[in-house]
Amino acid sequence: MAADTRSRMISAAIGLLQRHGLAAMSFTDVLAESGAARGAIYHHFPGGKQELALEAARRNAEDVRGHLHELPAGTPREVVEAFLAGVRPVLQASAEGGGCAVAAVTVDGGAATADQSSLRGVAAEAFAGWGGELAGKLTRAGMSAAQADELATLMIVTLEGAHILCRAAGSIAPFDRAAAALLSGLPSSG
Repeated sequence: MAADTRSRMISAAIGLLQRHGLAAMSFTDVLAESGAARGAIYHHFPGGKQELALEAARRNAEDVRGHLHELPAGTPREVVEAFLAGVRPVLQASAEGGGCAVAAVTVDGGAATADQSSLRGVAAEAFAGWGGELAGKLTRAGMSAAQADELATLMIVTLEGAHILCRAAGSIAPFDRAAAALLSGLPSSG
């Protein structure tokens, strides 16, 4: 039961980070969305908001990495097409006010320098892990390691930049343009 409460709180924090960012994420909202009792806060997260944000970013990072791990590795184009198809619904959510929970912890939430360093470290580790997962797929699909690393970085930058542009525009159009540009540099499958 305690693990379930903790898990629900982390899930609620992920959603709040995606919608509101770190500075606006509050324990009151986490409790309301998770159904947890007020006493659960410091029982499960004695380090407070920063600890909860770290755990939420870590879980979200692992969830995304799991999705990336499931991508096909037929050709580089197929990897990119599957990636773009997989992240499109996430970016549609950004157009409607969502965002990336991992990126959210990189923005100053008024925390002390040490806390921000930990949060940025979790985000850097997440992005590196996502890039490594994509680069591995691209290498298995026939790209050189250097080309795969560059393309994987471009894919992550496209994803994270699209979160911001789609949210600002209230539209998925910026992602669609970026996706088309990303694909234009790859040979056709077949």
